Amino acid sequence: MIRSMTGYGAATTAREEGTITVEARSVNSRGLKVVVKGPPGGESWESGLRALAESRARRGRLDLFVRVESAPGGAGGALDEARVREVLDACARLRDEFGVPGEPDLAALLGAGGLFRRAGGEGAEFVPHPDDLKRTAAAALDLLVEMRDREGARLEIDLRERVAGIRKAVEEASEAAPRRLDRERTRLRAAVEDLAGKGLDEDRLMREIALIADRWDVSEELVRSRSHLEAFEEFIDAPVEEPVGRRLGFVVQELQREVNTLGAKANDPRISRLVVEAKNEIERLREQVENVE
Repeated sequence: MIRSMTGYGAATTAREEGTITVEARSVNSRGLKVVVKGPPGGESWESGLRALAESRARRGRLDLFVRVESAPGGAGGALDEARVREVLDACARLRDEFGVPGEPDLAALLGAGGLFRRAGGEGAEFVPHPDDLKRTAAAALDLLVEMRDREGARLEIDLRERVAGIRKAVEEASEAAPRRLDRERTRLRAAVEDLAGKGLDEDRLMREIALIADRWDVSEELVRSRSHLEAFEEFIDAPVEEPVGRRLGFVVQELQREVNTLGAKANDPRISRLVVEAKNEIERLREQVENVE
């Protein structure tokens, strides 16, 4: 069974003080890259969420969006003057010591976060408990993995259909290949008889046919093509926890190489048509494999 690299999941945890929402999204990528985006002050738990995401995926770009919201009326009380001074001092340092131009405005200050304390002076604005945050992220990631599995199941059906189409073309090419030599033998015999009358050197004709047969021999390409198709199916049947996308991509490359050589040696309209059909299916395989974990 294979798994797609495309998925989405979201989960929310509600507490009296506020809510935690985590969205998890993943798309194609050559390797595994996890990006955590959360509110200011969340740097302390980013590494834990990143590790959690890395335990659920092997390939793909995975983005975690964390949103923390205080309950209505729970965080709109008193201004935290110490926090405001801290932010303004940081802005002044950026301007004076690092040469960053501009002055802080109200929108920029509010974007810094943590400027208000709860009404009544008890505690800061809603800060999620690490366990709640982890459980919420885990639930979102579980939904993302479920979606990747469902998408992988659909991909598998399509990939198997493509493989069946390529195998059919290869087998029909295998049946057509020997008939080329029979036709060429007949053609050469007729051509030589026209030129030499009845004085036909049968041994010489057989040697010429043997040389042509060697140049036109496609048995190795057919055998290797079958082998690549079998390997492709074996990778599809691997455990879902085993990422096989890169290996499938390599097999598709090798299969493309063998079919190209088969076409170059074809010297037969029917085999040429079969090669075109196989190459079309291989191109679709290549496109689909790019989304396999």
